This record gives sequence, C-alpha cells and structure tokens, in this order.
Amino acid sequence: MNLNLLFENLKNPALLFFVLGILAVRLKSDLQIPEQSSKFISLYLLFSIGFKGGQELAHSHFSMEIIYCIVFGLTTAILIPIIAFFILKNKLSVYNAG
Repeated sequence: MNLNLLFENLKNPALLFFVLGILAVRLKSDLQIPEQSSKFISLYLLFSIGFKGGQELAHSHFSMEIIYCIVFGLTTAILIPIIAFFILKNKLSVYNAG
C-alpha cells in the first residue's frame, strides 16, 4: 500500500467535505452554514472536482475510453432529468415536476 498516495488524497477537498459531513451527523451537531458560505462551498467543491478531473485528463493519453466516458456522462446527464420529470409529472403538477 502506497502511504504517500493515501496522505495526498487526504488533502482532497471533496473528501474533506464528505468527512466533515459524516462527523457532523455522528456528533449530532447542529452545524449550520450561513447561506453565502454555503454557496461558496458548493461552488468551490464543484470547481475543485472539475479542476482535479481536468488535470488528470490532461495527464492521460486521449483514447476511445475517454470518449466513451464523456458520451456516457453526457447521456446520463440528459436522460435522468427527463425520465425523472415524466415520473414526477404523474404525482405532481407539471410546474413542480420541472
């Protein structure tokens, strides 16, 4: 087991936010994050995941596997909301389902 890789991944912001959430629930904390900070943290988390993925993608060789992953990701990003809309439309109004 590579301990350097383990310690490097412990500095990953996505993992740190995940662990913070688990700790807050386990300690039954009434942790409340102000709305402005919550927006900042959400954007920071999204950007950090995107930059990390882009950085890893830049270091890899471009192959058909990467294209398949991108196409699969885009397809699921389009299909899941559409399917969810039609399922929810039966139980909610069209406005609320959207």
